[in-house]
Amino acid sequence: MKDGIIIVVLVTIMLLNGMDVFVDINLNVPIWHVLGESAIVIISGVAAIFLIYDLRLRSKSLNSLASQLKDADSQIQSLSGKIETERKHYGQVIKAQFNDWGLTYGEEQVAVLLLKGLSLKEIATVRDTKEVTVRQQASSLYSKSNLVGRHEFSAWFLEDFLNFK
Repeated sequence: MKDGIIIVVLVTIMLLNGMDVFVDINLNVPIWHVLGESAIVIISGVAAIFLIYDLRLRSKSLNSLASQLKDADSQIQSLSGKIETERKHYGQVIKAQFNDWGLTYGEEQVAVLLLKGLSLKEIATVRDTKEVTVRQQASSLYSKSNLVGRHEFSAWFLEDFLNFK
């Protein structure tokens, strides 16, 4: 908007001074005056052309950036969908492993909350049970999974993600 106004002002200056130059030539005004006004016409015309050129370059650049942004947004949407699909699949794998270990519903709840990083006290609060009950369920799930403690339990599920190739 601001550039458009500046272009209009420059073109107006160029046209008005151009007309003044023609009038001054017909009136036999001194050459130094005609040359000065001619310089104003040329400078304002060059400035207007430069500004139009710059405006077009910025417009192309913005259009290119908008296109890149649209492509990136599409890629993000695609990846988000893939991530959601894989997250659900991984949840099913975890659930299947809990079933293979023969965990009870309460042990599964404790196991999920342990995987999320909650402490036994926090798990008891979330599940509205006593901490002793949570400790017993955690001990039972470690026993059924043949894993020793929360670190080994969590590592069992994360190990495949940490194999870099």
